[in-house]
Amino acid sequence: MTKELFKQAITKFLLGLVTMGLLLFLPAGTLHWGDAWLLIALLFVPMFLAGLVLMARSPELLRKRLNAREREMEQKKVIALSGLMFLAAFVTAGLNFRFGWIVMPRWTVWAAASVFLLAYALYAEVLRENAYLSRTVEVQAGQKVVDTGLYGVVRHPMYAATLLLFLSMPLVLASPLSFLILLCYIPLIVMRIHGEEAVLAQGLEGYTAYMQRVRWRLIPGLW
Repeated sequence: MTKELFKQAITKFLLGLVTMGLLLFLPAGTLHWGDAWLLIALLFVPMFLAGLVLMARSPELLRKRLNAREREMEQKKVIALSGLMFLAAFVTAGLNFRFGWIVMPRWTVWAAASVFLLAYALYAEVLRENAYLSRTVEVQAGQKVVDTGLYGVVRHPMYAATLLLFLSMPLVLASPLSFLILLCYIPLIVMRIHGEEAVLAQGLEGYTAYMQRVRWRLIPGLW
């Protein structure tokens, strides 16, 4: 662990926390929104704890996760569109709470929170299984194909976990309109996976054979 890595991690964590708070509470017009505080706790408390574990046990993986600068133009487009998607979804959720457009039953919020935590656990397992898990699409020096555990079930378990995470977020906020907006994540992640597999098949030895062994990309039995 280095002071620079610690500073970078804390800065990004606090920036994400403040940004999300602004996107939720400003449109809501109040801080008295329990579901927003619930989502912030569900998202940032495990994130903080996971960051501490990575900093202590695998600082190199943490450094990779903090690097979000894509090189491929198509992937830059996916990241930009994803940012706009989240902006629209969170602002819409805040406005939905403020004006009471659609009221959802409380059980849906708690069910979505349970799914969110399950998805977070899957995400943590993916981090444990794959030390090459960068946030950018690239082939790293010395990288090898990981084909055990969740990677023996689907080729992109991290994206499967984020799909559950992102689609449960708007339901934790009791905002079905935001859920509809975040459905846009599906074509975006399909686009990202196609681009990522093209890069890996070309530059990572054994990845083409892995694609033949593990049929499903994201959801077993579906795609």
